[in-house]
Amino acid sequence: MSEAPHPDRNRRKLYGRRKGPKLSSRQAGLRQTLLGELAWAPGGDPLAQFPDNVQEVWLEVGFGAGEHLIWQAQQHAQVGLIGAEPYEMGMAKLLTKLEETPLNTVRLYEGDGREIIEALPDASLGRFFLLFPDPWPKTRHHKRRFLQMEMLDQLARVLKPGAELRFATDDKSYLPYALERLMAHPKFRWLAEGPADWKTRPADWPPTRYEAKQIRGLPTFLRFVRH
Repeated sequence: MSEAPHPDRNRRKLYGRRKGPKLSSRQAGLRQTLLGELAWAPGGDPLAQFPDNVQEVWLEVGFGAGEHLIWQAQQHAQVGLIGAEPYEMGMAKLLTKLEETPLNTVRLYEGDGREIIEALPDASLGRFFLLFPDPWPKTRHHKRRFLQMEMLDQLARVLKPGAELRFATDDKSYLPYALERLMAHPKFRWLAEGPADWKTRPADWPPTRYEAKQIRGLPTFLRFVRH
């Protein structure tokens, strides 16, 4: 009997680049060795894939070159960080950093972050990061944006009560789009009390190389809590 088509096949189509410049021999080697050692396997208890000292799991989707992910792992020794990034060069850059500064609390997934979220158990994440995602600015491409109401339903399911959802963008069209959906979702509450709370970078939110070189406008930092 043939397998029935997956009902989410169209929604799970992954847009954006996967291939980029040719990897160096070192980078290609790390994808064959270190990536295998740190690979995240969706499904089951997420804590089981980390050392015994890890008490909580955080997820970053689209980590770019990985500076933010590494900083968070270095600052929070008892947190397991999962990073999802489909772009080969971004993964290669992070692997190079992890070879130089090994961290046994980082796990990596070279693919669609939605696959991780869909496989996670309920209330299993302590924090979620979506920082400067591809804005897909054309209206007809808005359906490609990561933040959809269906995704917020999934994030509400996997985030623990009191867990944070952190979002950053420098795109003028993505900001109102994201706020409209986050504010409309009954399971998320904005932590901002004044303009400084979204215009000023929080102390535990380090800048990245992307922000220094590729930023399009004033960055906005949103913090929502799962309540």
